[in-house]
Amino acid sequence: MILPGLFDADGSSLVLRRFLEGLGYRAEGWGLGRNLGVKSVGAEAERLIARVEALEAEDGPVTLVGVSLGGIMARLVAHRRPDLVRRVVTVSSPYAGWGRATNVWRAFEWATGERVDDPAVIARSEAIAAPLPVPCTAIWSPHDGFVNGFICHDPSAEAVQVNSGHLGVHIHPEVMIAVAAALAKGAVAQDR
Repeated sequence: MILPGLFDADGSSLVLRRFLEGLGYRAEGWGLGRNLGVKSVGAEAERLIARVEALEAEDGPVTLVGVSLGGIMARLVAHRRPDLVRRVVTVSSPYAGWGRATNVWRAFEWATGERVDDPAVIARSEAIAAPLPVPCTAIWSPHDGFVNGFICHDPSAEAVQVNSGHLGVHIHPEVMIAVAAALAKGAVAQDR
């Protein structure tokens, strides 16, 4: 399942999904409209978790590929329901640092209605940044421009550095290849 970034919807991941389908993967959108944070997924991410539950019931644990804010949400699901998740792949997702360490924190606050300095948001962010109970690959760039690339990975995740800006990162060829490589690792591990 591909989870879009802030303000994006499933149409933004069409190129990545087609690429992955061409490699033989089943690539689904998240089906929740534009990503507006908790407004899209529910206060406890219940709508997103329900979507992942439905996919898991069809084919077993789901690999979540999250772009930017979508990666943060993928990590949230993996923490809350690791039984549903095979692997998490984040792409330019600033989950391992302070909310204002991005150039889009004001847009995040405006779109979601949440303040990055709210104690509840800080607590949720700290929980999301904790090591995941499932394998994780964090794709990041030091040249991102919107988010500090160094807060897009942590020591518990496999970090894959790419050379890309933030806008359109999920359709950058180097990133698409890195996502496919991460999925292949998950497929090999599953077959063992």
